[in-house]
Amino acid sequence: MKMSKVNSKSLFLGLILTGAVSLVNAQTTKTDSTNNTANTTNTAAAQSSNPTIEGLKKQVEANPKDTDALAKLATAYQEASDWTNAIDTWKKISVLLPDWAPSYYSQAYAYQAAKDDANAKLAYEKYIATVKPEEVEQNKKNLAYAYFYLAFTEQQTDRNKAKEHIAKSLQYDPTNQDAIKLSKALNS
Repeated sequence: MKMSKVNSKSLFLGLILTGAVSLVNAQTTKTDSTNNTANTTNTAAAQSSNPTIEGLKKQVEANPKDTDALAKLATAYQEASDWTNAIDTWKKISVLLPDWAPSYYSQAYAYQAAKDDANAKLAYEKYIATVKPEEVEQNKKNLAYAYFYLAFTEQQTDRNKAKEHIAKSLQYDPTNQDAIKLSKALNS
């Protein structure tokens, strides 16, 4: 079991760092609901013909507690933009590894991509709460984004809370231009 954790952590460190770059776009991009319906249908069709997903599903069926296979499956779902299955798979990992912060970050990413801001916010909060002190250094960029997202979502409803979050975001990544702009807007 410990080997799976190490492999999953290595896999997700790379995935999370590359995924964090596209999160701002996912957060602010408007989509047409008609397009989303078509995309959901296309995603389901693509998934059923995706040999990677099918192979990983069989591997998980054979060993439902294989966190490495689950992580690869969740990632494959994300790559296919199948957010519902990605979220469900990340949740399974969170049950098996409840103190593994990257699974919550990945859930938040998938929720955000699926335009489910309320659950994205909850997952980012869980991610922040789950990062262990000894893991902060390797998670700085993701923590910065998680706090930025929270500040962004709370700027209209709780300005003081948003200011706290954006200050934390900038503490972890003082070069993030979006966070700098939001901080200026919140503090003006």
